Amino acid sequence: MAFFICRDLPLVLWFLLNCRLIQQELNSMKVVAVNGSPRKEGNTYHALMQVGNTLKENGIDFEILHVGNKAVRGCIACGQCAKNRDEKCTITTDPVNEWIQVLKEADGIIISSPVYFSGVAGTMKSFLDRAFYVSGANGGLFRQKVGAAVVAVRRSGGSATLDSLNHYLTYSEMMIATANYWNITHGRTPAEVLQDGEAMQTMEVLGRNMAWQLKMREQTKDSIPAPAPTAKVMTNFIR
Repeated sequence: MAFFICRDLPLVLWFLLNCRLIQQELNSMKVVAVNGSPRKEGNTYHALMQVGNTLKENGIDFEILHVGNKAVRGCIACGQCAKNRDEKCTITTDPVNEWIQVLKEADGIIISSPVYFSGVAGTMKSFLDRAFYVSGANGGLFRQKVGAAVVAVRRSGGSATLDSLNHYLTYSEMMIATANYWNITHGRTPAEVLQDGEAMQTMEVLGRNMAWQLKMREQTKDSIPAPAPTAKVMTNFIR
């Protein structure tokens, strides 16, 4: 018996070392959630924390980027981000360029918003327009990251807002994480969303599925090459 243990020891050590390296790679993965609510710890925040806690339980780092309480200007359609290709928006009076780099370094991205008139909150919309325009103009900074959208609403308009947020993810060739229902949470006063038992379960399922997708992506990145970027064909309906 001792002979076989000694003979196979290098193989066992190799296996353990690789397991440790794999675990280190998985533990280094990170999801950044963008909170588009003006309230720092409103219902949008609590919905994100439910997802984030589940991600952390699965070995994924989690951070919330609070955008909704900042003064963010909308896109002015100057086209300079596509011309300069420096991963920056030409507007420098707010932290958008800093946030773009944070999202670029993340493995997964969650974009979230409260519902304003059945749509995305204004500051969040301004940020998304600029960040995702810069991303696309620079070869797809968020391309093939794992993404998800989360909505917090009092009563109605959640589906329309969720649809709007998903447009950014799908346009950017991101891999969408899903749950067992729409990623919509309900509540009026801060933290009231925690009483929405179904929504809290939805957020937990979303976190588990997102962690699973991130780990699959990491494990197969060398064995299954990702599709190469495709030069976009631009057309319009005026002939």
